[in-house]
Amino acid sequence: MLSMIKSWYKLHFSDPQAITLLFILLGGFLLLYFASSLLAPILLALVLAYLLEWPVDKMTRVGLPRAAAASIVLLGFVLVMMVITFGLIPSLWNQGLSLASDLPNMIDSGYRSIEELAQEYPQYISMTHVDAIMKEVQSMADSQQVLKVLKGLAGVSAEALVLMVYAILVPLLVFFFLKDKESLIKDVTRFFPNNRELANKVWTEMDVQIFNYIRGKIMEIIIIGVVSYIFFAMMGLRYSVLLGVLTGLSVLVPYVGATLVTIPIALVGFFQWGVSPEFGYLMLGYGIIQALDGNVLVPILFSGAVNLHPVMIIAAVLVFGGLWGVWGVFFAIPLASLVRAVVNAWPSVERPPTEMKAAE
Repeated sequence: MLSMIKSWYKLHFSDPQAITLLFILLGGFLLLYFASSLLAPILLALVLAYLLEWPVDKMTRVGLPRAAAASIVLLGFVLVMMVITFGLIPSLWNQGLSLASDLPNMIDSGYRSIEELAQEYPQYISMTHVDAIMKEVQSMADSQQVLKVLKGLAGVSAEALVLMVYAILVPLLVFFFLKDKESLIKDVTRFFPNNRELANKVWTEMDVQIFNYIRGKIMEIIIIGVVSYIFFAMMGLRYSVLLGVLTGLSVLVPYVGATLVTIPIALVGFFQWGVSPEFGYLMLGYGIIQALDGNVLVPILFSGAVNLHPVMIIAAVLVFGGLWGVWGVFFAIPLASLVRAVVNAWPSVERPPTEMKAAE
């Protein structure tokens, strides 16, 4: 048994490059796992700086000083965030409150539609079970309780203070990360071992994949959200902004997100129109949007960037989402690609025939 362990260790950990890569990965994982809450502003700023590096690099290549390029890109990003914050979020909040207050009326409308179906098809629908289910739904959807919860979330002063600190610190950190990128990387790499060629190889491969994935995912969120909102608005569906944003954000969780967001869309459409042609058109159009997203948009945006089996993607979402929440879900696919790249690049020593026979 001991000889098998020694043989396995020699096979996979005899290369110093592999040991360096292992310590870098292990150190990064421990840092994120135990100190992610403390380093949240720095980590968020690093992610944003990584995303904004591309336009900064393009500007510097045409002769613009890096400090000026970083300032222009960061200013544009802040303006976009302000437009979203003061333009989109209030609308989402108002529609969320409106949905909470309208739930009882929507449930009554849906109940009447089900009652009509039960009268027409009593052999399929039992009013006794429907009444029991509707009573539970009405108790859960008490508008006063929902409104209290939503208003309570808005009144948490501690969270508002944290957001204010983030709004000041994060842009400053992003600016310095963009402006002083080279010097910061040089200072950090001094603490890494010199024999890190394997780690550099893995990072070079992942750098392209991560950037393509994040860029494609952001574009997918915007396209699906905007198209869904336009479709919902043309249908006259209530809370079209809120449901459009939910549909766009649902692409963050592959396979599962689209299924989950279907539930509120179907419920709002059913409570608004009942069993009618409009409800059928709504679900048909939503299904077409999801089909085009999975079969046309995703292959275009992520061609060559992600090549993982669906089982690996779902497992990565569950594991990394459980570890790091929303950020873990967002970066689940790049992290799974990192694991695959490390496994593929991991060096191993070929075992001599004599050792193979002895192990057998």
